[in-house]
Amino acid sequence: MWLIFAFLSAALLGFYDAFKKEALLDNAVLPVLFLNTLFCSLIFLPLIVLSTSTTVLDGSIFYVPAGGWEVHKYVLLKSCIVLSSWVFGYFGMKNLPLTIVGPINATRPVMVLVGAFLFFGERLNLWQWVGVLLAVASFFMLSRSGRREGIDFKTNGWIWMIVAAAALGAVSGLYDKYLMAPAGKGGIGLDQMVVQSWYNIYQCLMMGAMLLLIWFPRRHSSTPFHWHWSIFFISVFLSAADFVYFYALSVPGAMISIVSMIRRGSVVVSFLFGAVAFHEKNLKAKAVDLALVLLGMVFLYIGSN
Repeated sequence: MWLIFAFLSAALLGFYDAFKKEALLDNAVLPVLFLNTLFCSLIFLPLIVLSTSTTVLDGSIFYVPAGGWEVHKYVLLKSCIVLSSWVFGYFGMKNLPLTIVGPINATRPVMVLVGAFLFFGERLNLWQWVGVLLAVASFFMLSRSGRREGIDFKTNGWIWMIVAAAALGAVSGLYDKYLMAPAGKGGIGLDQMVVQSWYNIYQCLMMGAMLLLIWFPRRHSSTPFHWHWSIFFISVFLSAADFVYFYALSVPGAMISIVSMIRRGSVVVSFLFGAVAFHEKNLKAKAVDLALVLLGMVFLYIGSN
């Protein structure tokens, strides 16, 4: 069951990347990111209020349990990790083709896999190893294809921002497993709704401070901000993707290395948007690489059943 949720999360994440790219075109990054965190917070704030003041959500998957500082200190740390990843990722996304950003982001599962070996003792069977190797090979081939567009991976600062975002995203993925895993299995057993609802609110507060201190005083001398409905849909698809993702991790037997690898399959969805909506280049070579991504996902699915 957790595999189905992982694949659904990947599809939603692909739409999230596409709307993010659309929202950032010729737009100021920090206001877009702030509005993303604001809308995500507004999605979950009613659930927090209803959970603490009524019994409407009791027993449902949307119930948000109360927690003191012993819980919220872990969620606050997650907010810092994710927001750092997003700041790097948004700036890189704004200045690079979507079909370049996707493959770099797709290296996250490799980092997560190493972390899962080191900290959670997860092991893969033969089918899963084949899937991982195919996916890794396809990601590097996609990156190689991107070099034909004149982007030097070694010297381009936007590339390194995406790499930093991917590394921090991998740290966040491992931390999620630690937060969700039961105490007897190396984690602390936090409720998924506590993590998802409150980390969005903490991010919104931090982004609000960044907006006032960094962007607002320089708003007339930097890229102007303009509203676009894609900004709203960033939050909708991200919240849905994260909700399904956290639920997948909370299912007994879920493997963070596999869930993270499948989520990177979102590159397929973002590729289609890059081709159709943004008319990006070098699509034939990248389409062959994407076929390997899909094949890798099939092997992962077979190996996990």
